[in-house]
Amino acid sequence: MELLVVHPAIKAFMCGSLSGTCSTLLFQPLDLVKTRLQTLQTGMQPGSGRVGMVSVLLSVVRTERLLGLWKGVSPSFVRTIPGVGIYFSTYYSLKQHFLQDRRPGAAEAVLLGGGARTVAGVVMLPVTVVKTRFECGRYSYGSVIGALRSVCQTEGPAALFSGLMATLLRDVPFSGIYVMFYSQTKASLPKEISTSPAAPVANFSCGVLAGVLASLITQPADVVKTHVQVNPQLKTTEAIRYIYMEYGLQGFFRGAVPRSLRRTMMAAMAWTVYEQMMARIGLKS
Repeated sequence: MELLVVHPAIKAFMCGSLSGTCSTLLFQPLDLVKTRLQTLQTGMQPGSGRVGMVSVLLSVVRTERLLGLWKGVSPSFVRTIPGVGIYFSTYYSLKQHFLQDRRPGAAEAVLLGGGARTVAGVVMLPVTVVKTRFECGRYSYGSVIGALRSVCQTEGPAALFSGLMATLLRDVPFSGIYVMFYSQTKASLPKEISTSPAAPVANFSCGVLAGVLASLITQPADVVKTHVQVNPQLKTTEAIRYIYMEYGLQGFFRGAVPRSLRRTMMAAMAWTVYEQMMARIGLKS
């Protein structure tokens, strides 16, 4: 047991889990608003993205009170705490195995980020499905365990993996693109900044830039994923056709503002906290 505790991959898992916990608690309201925007019925047009986000936010507070903005935080924690831990421990293990502490190039960074996200995404998909259903407001599950049991009994275990293709099409490119931009922008920082007390702020700024670019590129896949998980009878191709027929091309960018804000801030915070914690325990992230 002592060997497991001190294993670098376990340490990376613990650092990643803690960073994911902090970012999830802070930015859960943005994820809920994003899900509500993406699953609005045809007759409830949100207008522009900015007006839509604000109107949904006010509607949730008015009908479900302020704490309603954190609806779905339980499955978010169940997903994020182990999920981010799995992501960072896989990333660390792959990086140590293939690069031996060498700084990754652009293509290597894409493969590292995408590979780590593939592992974490597949393992945590059942909880992701439950989280999406909690947030959309159409299901009345009492707990994460109860939701998992209900889905298995009424729809079959396969429903817990609905949206797998859309999820991977969203998360794998996002992570690959994010790690590429993040590592490259960090590498371009002057050495005096990278080694100064302002390094965490500089790293966070690099993460914000990388997050915005990665979020916008992968937004259409996120909308498709949400529709498939809320309506499990839809296949990925059917969801794409439905979104286009109902909302046009702009439908694939519904919820882009809250998602970009959340994913960007969560990723930037998670990477900044992770790297600072890894440095404190003497490991190179």
